[in-house]
Amino acid sequence: MKRLQLPALIAAAGFCLAARAEATSCEDLTKLVLPATTITSAQMVAAGAFTPPPRPPGPVDDDVNAPTGGAGARGGAPGGRGRGGRVVSYRTLPEFCRVAAMLRPSSDSEIKVEVWMPATGWNGKFEGVGNGGWAGTIGYAAMAAAVAGGYATASTDTGHVGGSASFALGHPEKLADFGYRAVHEMTVQGKAIVDAFYGGAPKLAIWNACSTGGRQAITEAERYPADYDGIVAGASAIYSMAIHAARVAINVIAHRTDDSYIPPAKYAMVHAAVLEACDALDGVKDGVIDDPLRCRFDPKVLKCKDADAPTCLNNAQVETMRALYAPLKEIPGQPPLLQPGTELGWATLAGPSPLRLSVDAFKFVVFKDPSWDWHRFNATTDIARALKADTGAVSLTDPNLKPFFDRGGKLLMYHGWADPQVPAQNSVRYFNAVVKTAGQSVVGKSIELYMVPGMGHCRGGAGADTFDKMAAMEQWIAQGTAPAQIVASHSTAGAVDRTRPLCPFGQVAKWKGIGSTDEAANFACVAER
Repeated sequence: MKRLQLPALIAAAGFCLAARAEATSCEDLTKLVLPATTITSAQMVAAGAFTPPPRPPGPVDDDVNAPTGGAGARGGAPGGRGRGGRVVSYRTLPEFCRVAAMLRPSSDSEIKVEVWMPATGWNGKFEGVGNGGWAGTIGYAAMAAAVAGGYATASTDTGHVGGSASFALGHPEKLADFGYRAVHEMTVQGKAIVDAFYGGAPKLAIWNACSTGGRQAITEAERYPADYDGIVAGASAIYSMAIHAARVAINVIAHRTDDSYIPPAKYAMVHAAVLEACDALDGVKDGVIDDPLRCRFDPKVLKCKDADAPTCLNNAQVETMRALYAPLKEIPGQPPLLQPGTELGWATLAGPSPLRLSVDAFKFVVFKDPSWDWHRFNATTDIARALKADTGAVSLTDPNLKPFFDRGGKLLMYHGWADPQVPAQNSVRYFNAVVKTAGQSVVGKSIELYMVPGMGHCRGGAGADTFDKMAAMEQWIAQGTAPAQIVASHSTAGAVDRTRPLCPFGQVAKWKGIGSTDEAANFACVAER
């Protein structure tokens, strides 16, 4: 009797293994049972047939979810950035399975998630994409770019709808969802959905996002080191509460007197003067400051000799300009918000009022008062209060990434030197802290930082701002060493007019002295200091 049972058991076991490896139809995914998860819909989307829903109201920053960057990207988007940074139209997307789910890891959680999976041509990999600002929407543009590249992908609204931080008022669990939990739960359940649909788990998982998505990237590496094999973190909005406080403080400084505000009409004049002083420090005059840390521009050279005029700055405006380039003494360790070269984007932080994203932080997280008015801001007391208000939900910045590195995880950071919204030195500060904690041996093996001269917030600007982050990460994972350089391009009216190598932090792209200065091949990455 026992001799008869063994083959039967083996056959049964083989049947179970075969069943586990069997793919599930898209529509049948609604029957999939996952922890704290309700799959609300699952349907095939025909090639070129996807139309994104309207973006919820509220402020956004121009990051990974904007298909082209700039204010024009805030409305109906045609698609997302492809592998090389080119715009991907929704109309060119292949057929894919679109799954929507609601995750409830806490009693106050309502986290919307979508998972998209190519019907054919899946590359066997999973790409998680992030959010901008206070999130509140699915990153359809970034998902489109991922699917176009052959990846299964997932995105989340982080547990609320709309770009305001009002969701956080009286809802600490929702703040936790926004801060870290939603992305992790999306990743875990998203991989399970991919596994069920294809009959096999992804062989590689990569996170790719910028701004808030860059903060989410660092948080994933810190809190959940097993979620991703590679993490691409752009313009990481880490040290979040310190940034919010600094943004409000710098705007208050810019408006401290009746004549201290620098009007946008003067930005081009100021920017031209800064370029005249610092553009050619790298040996090439190209409208880009390669390393703003070497720029020693003194605003006093713009001081009006007589009355205030469009071609100069009055005394108060000179002091405002100094303040924009300087760290705030009330925030220990916080680098300057702005670098030389950011002048054309000063309206973001030094415009008529503070960035709404940061005002929201004070209204709904710091003071818990929707009627709070930024005109009441007092740097002496309010900055300290802001730094204490967050208990780690959005500002966790532990530089110990040993668990992530020990698993073989790779962290590729990048940041535009001309970022007018998230301090460029934020990324430098965190990179240096990680290296100090883990040791110099992790550089190039487990972590690397690429600063992008002339690039604004995640993209845009006079610098070479378009490059294939996913290809760089895949190359790193395959070869074991971070790219010695990443070739980036700049386009005008859709046509590439310049390419440059992006170099690992500590190196800069130097012209070889021959050939066009608009071709990357004529530059080499060399040690800066």
